[in-house]
Amino acid sequence: MKTTFYMSLLLAGLHAVAHGQLLPSHHNGHDTNEHIHHAHEAVACLKLVPNNADFAFQFFKEITLEAPNKNIFFSPVSISTAFAMLALGARSTTQTQILEGLTFNLTEIQEKEIQEGFHNLIHMLSHPEGGVQLNMGNAIFLTEKLKPLKKFLDDAKALYQLEAFTTDFNNPMEAEKQINDYIERKTHGKIADLVKDMDPQTVMLLATFVFFKGSWEKPFKPEHTEEREFFVDPEMTVKVPMMHQTGRFDLYFDEELSCTVVRLHYNGSATAFLVLPAKGKMKQLEETLVKETVQEWSEHLFQSLVSLYFPKFSISGSYEITNTLSKMGIVDVFTDQADLSGITGTPDLKVSKVVHKAALDVDERGTEAAAGTAAEILTLSIHPTIEFNRPFLMLIFDRDTNSTLFIGKIVNPTITS
Repeated sequence: MKTTFYMSLLLAGLHAVAHGQLLPSHHNGHDTNEHIHHAHEAVACLKLVPNNADFAFQFFKEITLEAPNKNIFFSPVSISTAFAMLALGARSTTQTQILEGLTFNLTEIQEKEIQEGFHNLIHMLSHPEGGVQLNMGNAIFLTEKLKPLKKFLDDAKALYQLEAFTTDFNNPMEAEKQINDYIERKTHGKIADLVKDMDPQTVMLLATFVFFKGSWEKPFKPEHTEEREFFVDPEMTVKVPMMHQTGRFDLYFDEELSCTVVRLHYNGSATAFLVLPAKGKMKQLEETLVKETVQEWSEHLFQSLVSLYFPKFSISGSYEITNTLSKMGIVDVFTDQADLSGITGTPDLKVSKVVHKAALDVDERGTEAAAGTAAEILTLSIHPTIEFNRPFLMLIFDRDTNSTLFIGKIVNPTITS
């Protein structure tokens, strides 16, 4: 019988991401090597971009089928990073299924290139000199009797910044406290009590977390926020605090998918696409959304003066995603067919459970007050109103790495989890 372990993928998003340019414009001599290094990192992680985006939207489709008419919020980059790290310790068919389930074509890209790409992606997203205020991390909690191979630990530490801890899973309450305290500390209190009802048979828990915070490039003024109606469905209406500002925004109306797209930037390198489908068109959008759609939106955005209403909300998503990943082709790792012998040297290990938790707060400013004052003078003309007062999508990308940081579907902004 296989020994089992849990994977927990967690993410805390607080107002989203802040600050950062890939290559700063100031070039003094001693910066040159660093710029070359950053450029090399960019090339390595850009190889992953199309696959990571495909994985993100495929996963979104599966989750929406499993949870129709519910709020959805998850971090594709968190899930794919965790499984790429797991692939380090996987062998034979188990490894192939993981990498192909992450949508990599192994005739076009080698495992070594994938691992290098993820290493550089983590570094670029979490490196303070890159300016993006985003902390990513990985931790492994192991029972004392399970001795991981030195090579696995060394590689995982070097590539994925893995931290390893010894845990007494025979005492589930103590193990839960150790793991939850660690995660709560690492996510600045944003994610608490991730792990509960632990099986005493657990021998290993793998946790991946992402924490970030930031502020809008153009903050909303709190005094302009007012309570307005949000139409959840034809039968249900709720009251929400609706933020408001009039200004020039990047817009696109996709006639084919019957949706309005508004792009808002955060300070730094993060961008949010807010996608408002016409009434009754959400399902069509969910079923057809692919990376090429977002690319087309990006290319066709135009600036227009509009009156924008957008809800202030907090949502979180918590998922047991074993079943979802199995549908995407990652099967053996959850069964007695699993070959994770690269972790311990023996083939008697499988993943019993994968938990992913993500949270996002959206408010007028983000966590940091905007420095300086900018007054935008607007002509007093009649301009269109765009109001996000029915279910919409929110996609958050990192511009430097072209990574899909989050995908959210907000059906009812008054429900927090």
